[in-house]
Amino acid sequence: MKIDYRSVGLKVGLEIHRQLDTRSKLFCDCPTEFVDGGREIRFVRWLREAQSELGEVDPAAIFEARKRRKIVYHADTLNTCLVEMDEEPPHDLNPEAVEVGLITALLMNAKPVDEIHVMRKIVIDGSNTTGFQRTCIIALGGEIVVDGKKIPIQTITIEEDAARIIERRPHEIHYDLRRLGIPLIEISTAPVINSPGEAYKVAYAIGRLLRATGKVKRGIGTVRQDLNISIRDGALIEIKGVQELDLLPKVIELEVVRQLHLLKIRDELKKRGVTEQMISEEPIKDVTEIFKKTKSKILRRKIDSGGSVLALRLRRFGGLLGLEAAPKIRLGAEFAGRARAWSEVEGIFHTDELPGYGITEEEVKRLKEFMEASELDAVVIVADERSKAEDALQRIKERAIEALRGVPSETRAARPDGTTIYLRPRPGAARMYPETDIPPYPISREYLEELKRRLPPTLDEVAESLSRRYGLSRQIANELIDLEKVELFERIVSETGVKP
Repeated sequence: MKIDYRSVGLKVGLEIHRQLDTRSKLFCDCPTEFVDGGREIRFVRWLREAQSELGEVDPAAIFEARKRRKIVYHADTLNTCLVEMDEEPPHDLNPEAVEVGLITALLMNAKPVDEIHVMRKIVIDGSNTTGFQRTCIIALGGEIVVDGKKIPIQTITIEEDAARIIERRPHEIHYDLRRLGIPLIEISTAPVINSPGEAYKVAYAIGRLLRATGKVKRGIGTVRQDLNISIRDGALIEIKGVQELDLLPKVIELEVVRQLHLLKIRDELKKRGVTEQMISEEPIKDVTEIFKKTKSKILRRKIDSGGSVLALRLRRFGGLLGLEAAPKIRLGAEFAGRARAWSEVEGIFHTDELPGYGITEEEVKRLKEFMEASELDAVVIVADERSKAEDALQRIKERAIEALRGVPSETRAARPDGTTIYLRPRPGAARMYPETDIPPYPISREYLEELKRRLPPTLDEVAESLSRRYGLSRQIANELIDLEKVELFERIVSETGVKP
């Protein structure tokens, strides 16, 4: 499917996160390189939502809190301390991390703030023991130039990295605390990127500027890219966790395909005369009896464990749930993603994909008859504990109503194949509030002038110097830089006298 990205009004903003290669973590003296041999410590927490200073509760916090998960933390005596365990107040802001942030800001012609104030960003999925992430703006404004186009930099931020998930179990999640507190720098661009290819080039350029500082980590898990994507008549979608730079264009392309598909379905539902009232008034019915002797392994397992099979008729949705714009891009997948995220259910099916999955044609016929579903209708079934199945179908009702409006604004997670899945609601303004345990960090004019005098060359300047001094092509010079072999190359040339 060839897309004219300008005609659909594509706008993309990037948030590039990179771990800093500092000696210690952002708010304590623990190392940022893992040390083996420490004694393991485990402890348990439960986190809940809380009101902001304005008396509001963040939607993303409500989403996480309703799961009531037991959170098990794994710490050790060499890589973590009482700060990570939230048993001791954070120490002062790491000056080494601040300096890397300021050098990055100056390389991007951004304006450093006069005084750094640490904020708390509510996160209660368990990835922070405190229930919030500490973050602080280092600089505002700035720009980079890519293919002659100015890309504004909105903010440059330093924040603490999150704990790493080790294991998920029903109603329980395990985290490794060794990564928690490693300094992260976040570079946020304005939403002026208009194609997947341009997004790749901008992310690559930002990565090279960060590497010019000589103080960023490399390797798996050290870089994360988030995207804010919108198209005309669509919605602003936040996509989290694109690990690979090469995957970035595909994620954007498939998100545009997804939004265009949802707009097409919206228009078709309008033609069919579907209304919000038709969806909201539809009852949820128990259809367990129809599947008492089913050969479907998923339904069988849920029924045998005391669960129920519940069903919801969606009038005039027939054929639209299974309509596929690209692999994994279907309205049925949207419904399933929402239900799984909110209600943590497994067995979700709809009649556009049945018979199948062990569900027979006869069972589908009986289901449609019981639900009084015509050929124009679709029926969604969920098998699980009764309360969870009911909640899942209520979420599907809500998502079906949203389908009448087009594309809902939400946060989605990137998958390795470039598709995305519903993650949570987009956070609101109630998410941030001031950190009261850390004093402000003033930035003097004299300090900034000193940093300007010792700014490192950009990697483009290094490549130009290599080409000029050794007669290398720009491609070979960049390969030496990307492979981090510049020092080795120059030493070999110096010691052997060989001409490159």
